[in-house]
Amino acid sequence: MEYVWDVLRLLREYLDHLIVPQVRGQVMEGAHLLGDSIFIGADSVVEPGVVIKGPAYIGRNTQVRHGAYVRERVLVGDNCVVGHATEIKDSVMLNGAHAAHFAYVGDSILGNYVNLGAGTKLANLKLDGSNVIVSVGRETYDSGLRKFGAIVGDRGQIGCNAVPNPGTLLAPDCIVYALASPRGYYPSGTVVRPAARSKTRR
Repeated sequence: MEYVWDVLRLLREYLDHLIVPQVRGQVMEGAHLLGDSIFIGADSVVEPGVVIKGPAYIGRNTQVRHGAYVRERVLVGDNCVVGHATEIKDSVMLNGAHAAHFAYVGDSILGNYVNLGAGTKLANLKLDGSNVIVSVGRETYDSGLRKFGAIVGDRGQIGCNAVPNPGTLLAPDCIVYALASPRGYYPSGTVVRPAARSKTRR
């Protein structure tokens, strides 16, 4: 891989090698598992009203709460939360990541201990349908992906109802305030406020 977003391109192949279908946790009555390629780790709980479509890997001690929609090609680590009315597709959530309330996580990567506030939407498609372009300073990179949401580094915090634009890269320890709409690359420790006001915490 040359770029961090290349992980998304390889996710399906990786899941095909990783998943041995098995349910070790608790799937409550009223939850629906669709397809054969699903793994649910020990001590994880899938609540009523959840729909999980394989291939999907869910690690240990993870909560998939009522009304969540896990929509294929999803890798969720240990101690995560896929919350009420949250939809996730073609994405990775590393250990301890939380998308607890009304979130959309599409074609994205959430690092360890990332937290998405209620109503966070990781936009993954440009309005004109063209490839997502990643901007880093004055440089631009064609991701080669028509759908590409955000990559949020370890311990990132995104406030309620924030909407990162397609191709947003947040390095570790960034904070995005509620209602902000970041785009492009932000170095570690950046605080992103609405109306493009941001600063680096150091």
